[in-house]
Amino acid sequence: MDTSVHTLQTLFTQLGLESSDQAIHTFIRQHKLPSNLSIQDAPFWSTAQAVFIRESLKQDADWSEVIDELNILLH
Repeated sequence: MDTSVHTLQTLFTQLGLESSDQAIHTFIRQHKLPSNLSIQDAPFWSTAQAVFIRESLKQDADWSEVIDELNILLH
């Protein structure tokens, strides 16, 4: 069982993105989502990233909480 603590930094690393505080801040500033668009449907994800996000949310996986946090920041 994975007992890792998931943070925005570890989520960005998992997604293959730069995970420094500055890179995360820049990403959020540059990728705002309209209220009617779900995070997993955002056009800026690669197919693999979108699948990871979708499956994590669907399974209510350990990543879900930090994905929800990112979702709020993007909206």
